[in-house]
Amino acid sequence: MIALRDEIPLIQLTDGQAVAFEREWLTRSLTRAARKAGYPQWWLAEHVTESVAEFLRNQRELTVLPVERLGEAVRGALQVIGYGEIAQHFLPGRPCVRLSLITLALEAGTGYELAFFELLSRRVQELACEDGCNFELSGLEPAVKLLRGRKVWCRDCDHLQAEIISYVREQTALVAGSNEVNFALG
Repeated sequence: MIALRDEIPLIQLTDGQAVAFEREWLTRSLTRAARKAGYPQWWLAEHVTESVAEFLRNQRELTVLPVERLGEAVRGALQVIGYGEIAQHFLPGRPCVRLSLITLALEAGTGYELAFFELLSRRVQELACEDGCNFELSGLEPAVKLLRGRKVWCRDCDHLQAEIISYVREQTALVAGSNEVNFALG
C-alpha cells in the first residue's frame, strides 16, 4: 500500500513525472497569476491553496492527479470566489527543483572547477528557461571544500564560494530574460 503525504494524491506533470503536492508551489503560482491580473499583493493565495489542498485530500479514489486537472480545480475555485481574472492567468508552474552542488562537484572531480562550472551552467540553463521556475541549489559549502580538496574551510574557499554565488546569479539572469525565476542557494 502506498501512503500519500497528507492523504493528497501525487501530481502528474506534463512530462509524466509524478511529484508530491507542495503548498508553496501552488501559492507561488497563484501569486504570479494574481500579479499578472493586476493584484501585486494578493492576500488570498494561501487561503486558496489550503482550499485546494482540502479538495485534493477528499479525492480518495485518486493516487495521481494530472496537473491539468489540478489547474482546472484551481481555476474553478478562483471563479467561484469572484477572481475570474486571476483564473485566466493561472498556470501551475513547475514545483521546486532541488539540485545538489555536491553531486555536481563529485561529477566534475576534485580540483576541476572548470568542469564544475560547465555542469552548473548547463543545469541552470535547463532550470531557468521556464517562466515561473523555482529551484534550490544545496550543499554550497561542502561542494566548495570538495572542489578545493580541503577538509577545513580556508580563504580560498571564501573566494570560490563568492564566485559560485555570483556565477549562479549571472547565469540565471542571463537565461531567464523576462521570465520569473526564483532560486535559493545554500
